[in-house]
Amino acid sequence: MSPSADRATVADARSPLLGRVQAVRAHSLALAATLGPEDQAVQSMPDASPTKWHLAHTTWFFETVVLQPHAPGYACFDPAFGRLFNSYYEFLGPRHPRPQRGLLTRPSAGEVLAYRAHVDAALARFAATADAAAWDAAAPLLELGLQHEQQHQELVATDILHAFSCNPLLPAWQPAAAAPALRLAQAPEPARWLAHPGGVVAVGHAGEGFAYDNETPRHEVLLRPFALADRLVRCGHWLQFIEDGGYATASLWLSDGWAAVQQQGWGAPAYWIAPDDPRAPDGHWQVFGPHGLRPLDPEAPVTHVSFYEAAAYAAWAGARLPTEFEWEALAAGGALPEATGHAWQWTRSSYDPYPGFRPLAGAVGEYNGKFMVGQLVLRGGSAYTPAGHARPSYRNFFPPAARWQCTGVRLAREDAC
Repeated sequence: MSPSADRATVADARSPLLGRVQAVRAHSLALAATLGPEDQAVQSMPDASPTKWHLAHTTWFFETVVLQPHAPGYACFDPAFGRLFNSYYEFLGPRHPRPQRGLLTRPSAGEVLAYRAHVDAALARFAATADAAAWDAAAPLLELGLQHEQQHQELVATDILHAFSCNPLLPAWQPAAAAPALRLAQAPEPARWLAHPGGVVAVGHAGEGFAYDNETPRHEVLLRPFALADRLVRCGHWLQFIEDGGYATASLWLSDGWAAVQQQGWGAPAYWIAPDDPRAPDGHWQVFGPHGLRPLDPEAPVTHVSFYEAAAYAAWAGARLPTEFEWEALAAGGALPEATGHAWQWTRSSYDPYPGFRPLAGAVGEYNGKFMVGQLVLRGGSAYTPAGHARPSYRNFFPPAARWQCTGVRLAREDAC
């Protein structure tokens, strides 16, 4: 076989992974397409990051984790970008402070796009020319890089939504969509309960396809009989909680949650606009989202609530939050409606390592393991989660007071079956 034929065969074998990387990279740019340079530079709170930073950081990941170690002769676009766009990898050097990412007016949005193009071209060259050993070493990191970028695509959405919610104009970041019909008199359908007999069940990644290290190793847990609601809690249900004084009843709340209610002035989910707010047209509840301000839809799943709010609502409803293993036991068998595509679902499980957990080797070992303290696990996937990114064993995690993510509630209860 001729050398050119050999190269063609190699390119064909590598094209599926490269094509997926390129598709994910293109989707990031599509998410930012409606945002101007000013929009992409804003940082509305320390936990959020500018869109421009997300676009650069995901590029830095491919450059630093894939190209620099595995592509001989690769030339960095700008060595200074390492300090600017490293997130939390101590192994990879110093970083610009996270709360100050909004101060990075330079590089410009245009320079970030040039940086992305430089790295994308280098990735394509690497796929075409790398020897077998280099490609085999880099391929798992390319997969990790595209999965990492998909995580940041969700953050692009939730971070810009928070930023725009701070703007008195309440601008939309996605094209206008038809507003839902206002159905103030319509009560949401009550949930049905999906029973599980409990017993010993296997949880964690089963070994097929991609998974993060925090989903491993697969192991067995013992569950008591339980039941989960067949749907997420609806906005109409939450409105009943509000009207019944849920945010003013200390006995429903965990101590830290009640302190957060007092300190933050919570009286409704994030992005809800009360009828007496001057921004609420016609004196009805409104919800701010990617399409701007829209009337509250009682049948829509409630989103942007903290773990504390989720636990208080569950107490008010005479139920509880599921453990992550209860959630997975039903979701893994396909028996859990609305498992993904609506909201990440708070669980009552602390974000802890599985028995026998070992971080990945090298810098990517910092990806998950060092955050396994003070966080709660969420399961499922939201309306902002890229298609194909979620799976039943996926373990998302956030601190209990977080509300800017698309987080919702599924109830659980003990069951006598």
